[in-house]
Amino acid sequence: MMSKKSFIAITVAALLPITCYFLLKYYGNRAVVMPRRYFYDTVVTKNDYGRSTTDTIWHQVRNFTLTNQLGKKVELNDLHGKIIVADFFFTSCPDICPILTKNMKKLQDAFNKTDTIVRFVSFTIDPKRDSVPRLKAYADKHGIDPDTWWLLTGNRDEIYDIAKNEFKASIADSNLDTSFIHTQYFFMLDKDRVLRGWYDGLDSVNLNHLADDIVLLMLERDKTKKRGLFGR
Repeated sequence: MMSKKSFIAITVAALLPITCYFLLKYYGNRAVVMPRRYFYDTVVTKNDYGRSTTDTIWHQVRNFTLTNQLGKKVELNDLHGKIIVADFFFTSCPDICPILTKNMKKLQDAFNKTDTIVRFVSFTIDPKRDSVPRLKAYADKHGIDPDTWWLLTGNRDEIYDIAKNEFKASIADSNLDTSFIHTQYFFMLDKDRVLRGWYDGLDSVNLNHLADDIVLLMLERDKTKKRGLFGR
């Protein structure tokens, strides 16, 4: 006659594969997928203790100096360690720009309690007309907080170089006219100024995706910190 202990052991053994399957399915469906990195500058090969390893050097948006809506010269370096959401607009735009600004404002309001982490940057693509007073009036009209959201103007060639070569706007938007950077995409940089995604600023699903990705980057482990045992 089978003992009670034997019966329990056989039952556990029979149920273990099924239990593992449902646990893996449960946690697998909830696996966190971090926003990917898109562009790299080079891949370097290292030699560590006789073993060859490769390391990807991801493209970091370079520093720049432009003028914000308060007439202050600001640098990207001023936002060191911040998550940045950026777009390209102009104040006299009659169609998509007011909608993009409205949707960026929703993000500003949603993350206003984390304003030490998230920053918003809008580059005018018409700097000849978008003077500081004009940007200030636009900012006041739309409820833009200058502490968390810059409207930037400056040299046109500089702004277009930033759009094309740093944010890769023409890759994100295949229909973009590079002579007039008028795109409906928002761009997200991580704390290392690496591009982690672009999102259709007119699409509610994309905006929700962007908000989710901002939260994920806020939680992303700082790889520069010393790891403990077992790489945790």
